[in-house]
Amino acid sequence: WELAANETYCMIGYHSVSVIADAWAKGIRNFDSNLALEAMKVSAEKDHYGLDAYRKYGHIAGDMYHEGVSKTLEYAYNDWCISMMAKQLKKQEDFDYFNTRAQSWKHIFDNTTGFMRARMNGTWFSPFSPYEVNFNYTEANAWQYSFYVPQDISGMMDIMGGPIAFEQKLDSMFNAATQTTGREQADITGLIGQYAHGNEPSHHMAYLYNFVGRPHKTQEIVTRIMNEMYHNTPDGLCGNEDCGQMSAWYVFSAMGFYPVTPGIGDYILGRPFLDSVKINLDNNKKFIIKAKNLSKENIYVASVTLNGKDYPKSYITHKDILQGGELVFEMTNKPSGWGTTPANFPSTKTNENDVIPAPYIVFNSRAFRESTLISMSSANSHCKLYYTTDESEPDTSSKEYTNPFKIDHDIVIKAIAVDSNGIKSPVNTCKLNLIPKERSVKILSKYSPQYAAGGDFALIDRVRGGNNFRTGTWQGYQGTDLTAIVDLGKITSLKKIGAGFLQDTSPWILFPEEVTFYISSDGKKFKEVATIKNTTPKNQYGSIIKDFYQDIDPQKARYIKLFAKYPGTLPIWHQGAGGDSFIFIDEIFFE
Repeated sequence: WELAANETYCMIGYHSVSVIADAWAKGIRNFDSNLALEAMKVSAEKDHYGLDAYRKYGHIAGDMYHEGVSKTLEYAYNDWCISMMAKQLKKQEDFDYFNTRAQSWKHIFDNTTGFMRARMNGTWFSPFSPYEVNFNYTEANAWQYSFYVPQDISGMMDIMGGPIAFEQKLDSMFNAATQTTGREQADITGLIGQYAHGNEPSHHMAYLYNFVGRPHKTQEIVTRIMNEMYHNTPDGLCGNEDCGQMSAWYVFSAMGFYPVTPGIGDYILGRPFLDSVKINLDNNKKFIIKAKNLSKENIYVASVTLNGKDYPKSYITHKDILQGGELVFEMTNKPSGWGTTPANFPSTKTNENDVIPAPYIVFNSRAFRESTLISMSSANSHCKLYYTTDESEPDTSSKEYTNPFKIDHDIVIKAIAVDSNGIKSPVNTCKLNLIPKERSVKILSKYSPQYAAGGDFALIDRVRGGNNFRTGTWQGYQGTDLTAIVDLGKITSLKKIGAGFLQDTSPWILFPEEVTFYISSDGKKFKEVATIKNTTPKNQYGSIIKDFYQDIDPQKARYIKLFAKYPGTLPIWHQGAGGDSFIFIDEIFFE
């Protein structure tokens, strides 16, 4: 995604496949279809941006790659586009493979909350709020991505509880409070409830009411968006134009329809905002859209005719439009029965190549004292769950899960769900660490809520961070020194002491100026035993992990105190010059 002649790498998915599949579905076929399919497959088989994890596990967990929920959803739609192209070309093996991948969204739907939710270390990301903007979503939160399954709206509706529950969920989104929590995200603008018209992942949502036979609600929301989010002023758009998407939505909606699912050639009918529109088609035919009795009050569709004949469907095909003719909307001032019969609803589904959602493992914390209780569950209550605790891959010969069980040691649990037909889910894995019961940590500085890494315990949980600061394993402190005291619980002989830090200069993360360690036997009187100065320049870009550790003269102590000195505000050469930098730490360790 280019900005001022610079690549920003902020866009996700491989949506060129959508353009190709949509063109083919609409009869634009003056290209080498087999070569196009091969190119589409190449995009889907790369190992960047979490795609390797997506292929292996069926989803992208939050501790594997950032924005995993959004990426999983958009990759799944992209894969459906490839499957549709393969189906048209009678490539059955490709169709089966990508149609299965198109259902990857099922692995991140949490049936306990009703939202698309990140997985981390085999369980659901917690604490969870659908209002929270965090690194599990791309410029959004759970509200704004939980309806992003354009390729399988029927399946999404079923898993959310059916048409009535789906309608209620849409109502809840449009009527929710507009306040978001978590990190600041300037792209989330143009809010109606938690619908964000200023950022494109929301753009299809107003038209989803047609799929449950409530087109009048689509008409109401579209009217509100047109009236509130577009103005004839220099700042008349409620969000970034993003290469024309804001305007494209307006043009489609003004004509009275919108392409919710590019790749199938259907348009969902809303309501027209113009008395008459004429589309001059490439085949020299004309398609005319008219609105009768259109006024400020008459926002509802009473009836529709196509070429003089009653048209009860709440969608229209691209093929119908290419034939030319006249689509006439009769408008009224109250909801009507048009488009409310199930036979006239639009529908999208991926009901071949069934996918079983991966089970999830429930535990209190990834690091525990003495023992902890483990349970397992699945979104599909008819599945059996099988698991291993020796790091081997589970199958139906592995131990079947029946009841919660306790563990009292380090463990790696791997689990699968299997349905009555023998279809298996991807493997879900969690790793849990036993911490000595007497060990604790007291943090005297305040960490940023969006970089909590699980809370205070993170600094002694034996979980090391990776190169990506967004994956939830680094604890971040902005604009402050870091002071923490580890209580070992008993007098211990020490010969080495240290802590792990991250520098990633572009997103404001710098190594501390220096790190000083102190020890104490009583927690009151501390003696300095090591000071380690940073030697990495601030302008050394890229993700750098460094352990600030040092051998010390063997001595006994119960307490270890860490002081990491704030590296200061961002230098003048930095794009965020003058801003408060971060210190990122993952673990305090010793021998």
